[in-house]
Amino acid sequence: MTRVDCRLSSPAVICSLGGDHETIVTALATGQRGLTDSDRYTPGRVLALGDVTMPLVSSEGWPAEHASRNNRLIATALKALGPQLDEALKRHAPDRIAVVMGTSTSGISETEAAIARTGPGNDFDERYRYAHQELGAPAHFIRAHLGLSGPAWTLSTACSSGARALSAARRLLLSGQADAVIAGGADTLCHLTVHGFDALGAISDAPCQPFTADRCGINIGEAAALFIVTREPGGVQLTGYGESSDAHHISAPAPDGHGAIKAIRQALDMAGRTPEEIDYLNLHGTATPHNDAMEALALHDVFGSRQPPASSTKALTGHTLGAAGALEAAFCWLALEHGFLPRHVHDQPLDPSLMPLALVNAETTGQPRVALSNAFAFGGNNAALVLERHDG
Repeated sequence: MTRVDCRLSSPAVICSLGGDHETIVTALATGQRGLTDSDRYTPGRVLALGDVTMPLVSSEGWPAEHASRNNRLIATALKALGPQLDEALKRHAPDRIAVVMGTSTSGISETEAAIARTGPGNDFDERYRYAHQELGAPAHFIRAHLGLSGPAWTLSTACSSGARALSAARRLLLSGQADAVIAGGADTLCHLTVHGFDALGAISDAPCQPFTADRCGINIGEAAALFIVTREPGGVQLTGYGESSDAHHISAPAPDGHGAIKAIRQALDMAGRTPEEIDYLNLHGTATPHNDAMEALALHDVFGSRQPPASSTKALTGHTLGAAGALEAAFCWLALEHGFLPRHVHDQPLDPSLMPLALVNAETTGQPRVALSNAFAFGGNNAALVLERHDG
């Protein structure tokens, strides 16, 4: 198979584990949870949340329509891209740099704040801007903030959004519509997601326990993860992706995992890889009963008895929703670049009724060169990415 170059730059990662690679790698390798206890969204009921606690870039002087916490999170990630972003802006014309982002909530927290100021059912005040919550806001912000004029859009396919943004970036490069793509995902904590998932009975008050017998739901988190994607050789490459929709249910996955299986096999086929060649698997691993059972079943269909070392990093960061697919691709990038396996953290016994997985523990060692990352979303919207470390 002819190799197509699709290089992922060193990622900018802002999440509850921190904002620099060294801190995040240490947390992933040792299994340090980045969750904090808070009743900010549920007064009187303390939840474990994946809060970003580091200082964010100020929005002072920004146009009012861009001044949201979600965009401040994105701007902080753009700053973390550092010299490689400066180089891309110098090297490529503004109309040849595209932007593709994933999100679930955009700046809806600003609308929540506006309702709190004026009261439910009342007219909004002069500080309110609908643009804050518009789903296209992340991509529009980046394009305006950096003075770009290439294609720009935001995907909102729930928890697969960030992964699908990277797939879209690859397609833009291969079609010749762009020479570089800023791609990733961003979501910030808000009442909408916390209460929405709670209404579904999918929230765990305590730190989540993926693939355990007593797992009872997710922890909500927030994050931004950005890459510069180019048609350059070497480094960490996005060699394959798969996308499918099983459309089984508005929120529950198809129990037999056929949509997930299809996405994973598509990604492997595009990458020209067999299941045996995957060195590390980043699980979707939400810690909900149905999703974990489906994913374990799907992985046994694809990998059989030879399961690759695997972990759900949502136990460390919480589920970052529209950012999750990009964030976990960034974790795979770090694992490939630094030669380690992210730890699977759980404090309870694993579920013996699930098809067994090779979950990474303190004794598991390895230096992966090929990684697979899963993202399975509401509506049966599935995505899988294959990342590889190339020396040249």
